[in-house]
Amino acid sequence: MKGLIMPVADSEPIDPRVRVGHVHLKVADLERSLAFYCGVLGFGLHGLLGNEAAFLAAGSYHHHLAINTWDSRGGSLPPEGSTGLHHVAFVYPTRAALGRALRRLRAAAVQLTGASDHGGTEAIYLRDPDGNGIELYWDRPEKEWPRNPDGSLKIVSKPLDVEKLAGEGSSDGGFKE
Repeated sequence: MKGLIMPVADSEPIDPRVRVGHVHLKVADLERSLAFYCGVLGFGLHGLLGNEAAFLAAGSYHHHLAINTWDSRGGSLPPEGSTGLHHVAFVYPTRAALGRALRRLRAAAVQLTGASDHGGTEAIYLRDPDGNGIELYWDRPEKEWPRNPDGSLKIVSKPLDVEKLAGEGSSDGGFKE
């Protein structure tokens, strides 16, 4: 690709154990965002920094997501065509858990912006109240991932049957730890 920056051949690769620790999002209204992330998506509130920042997590981790109004209180959505975060993705442990998340979104009248079967994953896409993109997905077992003839991962994007997903796990009583 023209203009693509290629890594230096002798550079050391990043340690494969590196993972995303948390994401910080700028929001216009902290209470509105807490209602969405805690009330709709179900994250737990793990801490507040005055009325300017909140730290949210799934389970007991210190925070997977932080939201703040430090530079954005009352702000507006970024204009179309601007740079920034495309979306943050949250991986669910099972298809049933993703189905439950979809039902929560529907109950809160949150509109999806997309839904895709990527072969190795199934994903639903939406926007938070500040227009930040969100992907909720689950990974199929790696042995089920589609592969190219050379064994590399085959990336696909097919429509996802959201009605079938919405029925997934509806009678299993919720998550089990």
